[in-house]
Amino acid sequence: MREINYTEVYRLRECLKQLAEHHNEVSRNFRGCFPKKPLEDTLAAFEKALNSCKSRIAVIEEGERISGFCKIDINGEDGSIDYLIVLKECRGCGCGRELMDWAVGALKASGVKRIEIRVVDGNDAVGFYEKYGFKTVSHILRNDL
Repeated sequence: MREINYTEVYRLRECLKQLAEHHNEVSRNFRGCFPKKPLEDTLAAFEKALNSCKSRIAVIEEGERISGFCKIDINGEDGSIDYLIVLKECRGCGCGRELMDWAVGALKASGVKRIEIRVVDGNDAVGFYEKYGFKTVSHILRNDL
């Protein structure tokens, strides 16, 4: 596992594409709505956030391929795990745990006191996050008109 810099964000495309596909499979109410914006826009936002030091991204690689990544954002005492993705074929081997341990450790070391994670309704990752002490504090309801 290692952290990447802003020049490498294009390598995250496959993970983001698979995440959108997963969300379209599991979302209870918004199947077919992902990705919400073009992947190029997301990657450009990642590049900007990394370049401004507002975010950090760690990756797990298998050869030249990125098999998972985690993006964290730091804003004073508040932090978020913005993305945590492990490719479907790489799940179950501890990659998610390794990325999550990195994220929590990096956020704590940065002085963060509260960490937020947003999860698509229907995503079974909730149980994984609960093992780290996260609890549901709200449900966001949306009506796309």
